Amino acid sequence: MFVLELTYTAPLEAVDAVLDAHVDWLNELYAQGVCLASGRKNPRDGGVILAVAESRERIEEITAGDPFVTAGVCTYRITEFVATKTAPELERFRETLA
Repeated sequence: MFVLELTYTAPLEAVDAVLDAHVDWLNELYAQGVCLASGRKNPRDGGVILAVAESRERIEEITAGDPFVTAGVCTYRITEFVATKTAPELERFRETLA
Protein backbone atom coordinates (compact mmCIF):
# COMPACT_ATOMS: atom_id res chain seq x y z
CA MET A 1 0.00 0.00 0.00
CA PHE A 2 1.17 3.51 -0.72
CA VAL A 3 0.54 7.01 0.55
CA LEU A 4 1.00 9.46 -2.31
CA GLU A 5 1.49 13.03 -1.18
CA LEU A 6 1.11 15.69 -3.86
CA THR A 7 2.71 19.10 -3.37
CA TYR A 8 1.75 21.90 -5.73
CA THR A 9 4.70 23.58 -7.42
CA ALA A 10 2.66 26.20 -9.29
CA PRO A 11 -0.01 28.76 -8.40
CA LEU A 12 -3.52 27.43 -7.81
CA GLU A 13 -4.69 28.98 -11.08
CA ALA A 14 -2.30 26.67 -12.96
CA VAL A 15 -3.40 23.68 -10.85
CA ASP A 16 -7.08 24.45 -11.48
CA ALA A 17 -6.41 24.66 -15.23
CA VAL A 18 -5.67 20.90 -15.28
CA LEU A 19 -7.94 19.85 -12.41
CA ASP A 20 -10.59 18.24 -14.64
CA ALA A 21 -7.94 16.11 -16.38
CA HIS A 22 -6.51 15.12 -12.98
CA VAL A 23 -9.99 14.08 -11.75
CA ASP A 24 -10.54 12.01 -14.92
CA TRP A 25 -7.17 10.34 -14.31
CA LEU A 26 -8.17 9.60 -10.70
CA ASN A 27 -11.53 8.19 -11.79
CA GLU A 28 -9.77 5.74 -14.08
CA LEU A 29 -7.48 4.66 -11.24
CA TYR A 30 -10.50 4.11 -8.99
CA ALA A 31 -12.10 1.99 -11.74
CA GLN A 32 -8.88 -0.08 -11.91
CA GLY A 33 -8.87 -0.58 -8.13
CA VAL A 34 -5.63 1.35 -7.64
CA CYS A 35 -7.02 4.24 -5.56
CA LEU A 36 -8.73 3.68 -2.22
CA ALA A 37 -9.11 7.31 -1.10
CA SER A 38 -7.99 10.75 -2.22
CA GLY A 39 -8.48 14.41 -1.50
CA ARG A 40 -7.04 17.89 -1.07
CA LYS A 41 -4.79 18.84 1.80
CA ASN A 42 -5.91 21.64 4.09
CA PRO A 43 -4.49 24.20 3.53
CA ARG A 44 -4.77 23.59 -0.21
CA ASP A 45 -1.14 23.13 -1.11
CA GLY A 46 -1.50 19.63 -2.53
CA GLY A 47 -3.33 16.39 -1.93
CA VAL A 48 -3.11 12.83 -0.66
CA ILE A 49 -3.95 9.54 -2.35
CA LEU A 50 -4.10 6.12 -0.68
CA ALA A 51 -3.26 3.56 -3.36
CA VAL A 52 -2.42 -0.09 -3.93
CA ALA A 53 -0.23 -1.63 -6.61
CA GLU A 54 2.07 -4.59 -7.09
CA SER A 55 5.25 -2.53 -6.74
CA ARG A 56 6.74 0.88 -6.12
CA GLU A 57 7.87 0.93 -9.75
CA ARG A 58 4.25 0.58 -10.86
CA ILE A 59 3.19 3.44 -8.56
CA GLU A 60 5.99 5.59 -10.00
CA GLU A 61 4.71 4.85 -13.52
CA ILE A 62 1.16 5.71 -12.49
CA THR A 63 2.09 9.00 -10.81
CA ALA A 64 4.22 10.00 -13.80
CA GLY A 65 1.04 9.91 -15.87
CA ASP A 66 -0.89 12.29 -13.62
CA PRO A 67 -1.91 15.37 -15.64
CA PHE A 68 -0.70 17.47 -12.70
CA VAL A 69 2.78 15.99 -13.21
CA THR A 70 2.79 16.23 -16.99
CA ALA A 71 1.66 19.88 -16.70
CA GLY A 72 4.44 20.55 -14.19
CA VAL A 73 2.16 21.75 -11.38
CA CYS A 74 2.95 19.16 -8.68
CA THR A 75 5.48 16.69 -7.36
CA TYR A 76 4.85 13.41 -5.56
CA ARG A 77 6.26 11.97 -2.37
CA ILE A 78 5.65 8.21 -2.38
CA THR A 79 5.60 6.32 0.92
CA GLU A 80 5.17 2.55 0.89
CA PHE A 81 3.86 0.86 4.01
CA VAL A 82 2.62 -2.53 5.19
CA ALA A 83 -1.03 -2.27 6.23
CA THR A 84 -1.08 -4.76 9.11
CA LYS A 85 -4.32 -3.37 10.54
CA THR A 86 -7.26 -2.03 8.52
CA ALA A 87 -10.92 -1.17 8.74
CA PRO A 88 -13.11 -4.15 7.80
CA GLU A 89 -13.78 -2.60 4.39
CA LEU A 90 -10.05 -2.72 3.61
CA GLU A 91 -9.42 -6.21 4.96
CA ARG A 92 -8.43 -7.57 1.54
CA PHE A 93 -5.42 -5.19 1.58
CA ARG A 94 -4.21 -6.29 5.02
CA GLU A 95 -0.70 -7.76 5.12
CA THR A 96 1.34 -9.67 7.65
CA LEU A 97 4.93 -8.96 8.57
CA ALA A 98 7.48 -11.58 7.59
